Amino acid sequence: MRRGNLIPNLKLTLPPPDEVSLAKFLTQSGTFMDGNLLVNRDGVRIVSQTEVEAPPPIKPTDNQLSLADIDTIKVIGKGNGGIVQLVQHKWTGQFFALKVIQMNIEESYRRQIAQELKINQSAQCSYVVVCYQSFYDNGAISIILEYMDGGSLLDFLKKVKTVPEPYLAAICKQVLKGLLYLHHEKHVIHRDLKPSNLLINHIGEVKITDFGVSAILASTSGQANTFVGTYNYMSPERIVGGKYGYKSDIWSLGLVLLECATGQFPYSPPEQGEGWGSFYELMETIVEEPPPSAPSDQFSPQFCSFISACVQKEPEARLSANQLMAHPFITMYEDLDVDLSSYFTSVGSPLATL
Repeated sequence: MRRGNLIPNLKLTLPPPDEVSLAKFLTQSGTFMDGNLLVNRDGVRIVSQTEVEAPPPIKPTDNQLSLADIDTIKVIGKGNGGIVQLVQHKWTGQFFALKVIQMNIEESYRRQIAQELKINQSAQCSYVVVCYQSFYDNGAISIILEYMDGGSLLDFLKKVKTVPEPYLAAICKQVLKGLLYLHHEKHVIHRDLKPSNLLINHIGEVKITDFGVSAILASTSGQANTFVGTYNYMSPERIVGGKYGYKSDIWSLGLVLLECATGQFPYSPPEQGEGWGSFYELMETIVEEPPPSAPSDQFSPQFCSFISACVQKEPEARLSANQLMAHPFITMYEDLDVDLSSYFTSVGSPLATL
């Protein structure tokens, strides 16, 4: 037989593909793993047994997450046009928070969501919740975020009722570092700072989340005049519809800290035992009445001074995040070596137990 000729009538057959077996090892992310063989877009390599058992955790810069590679565990939050689910990555076992937002909503909300994606994907800071990836599919936006297993500061506050000053100073220091990053690195006003947008975890970290109503300020003046955000924590200058800047977040921070310290929202309705008749009534009180203060007979002079520096009616009179970092209230407890990790876990995490 001459080279290159095939035997006449020879039939070559291949075994039928085992679709179930293939699906077990290959996902939409393009990674195939069987035993110690790993194949992905970077090529083929043999990994050690320890690597097979514990793949390296995915980093935000890896850009390799796929919705097909995650399993849903449970719903952990609802609001702002969507839900938040706890999910687990099939390969690494990592937990993430998956925010799913349906797009059959008003155009104003769509713009807010687009803004959130833009800010989230560009933010890289230890005091801001990490965004790993986002997808648009079947009329929904899915955002894969860092999972904070302690829930929100609001969840925590419901359990402890009040937060002692040393812990409050340690929490505040991390929030200020997050605001410093947003204000000076990203040129962003958060505009919706409140206890439910401050997330905690079992290792004692506090991070800012939810930039759904944040604004990137294109101008160097650092001013904005749109009316969005949570009314309760809104600064007076925003309520009256005037221009506002980064210090509107400082007002909100002051109210959050005062609420954590006293166990109740700083503005009490006119009649005790009754709620506010309307949010207009609360807005009028914030604008017209003197700002709230920390009771001097219950708290240190440093804390009272810090709250006063945050909730000045005139924005120009408030201290900036950078100035507040040097305030005596932030520095006075540093020698105590405050352990937020033990404090957060001592009351039990609402989300850590799956």
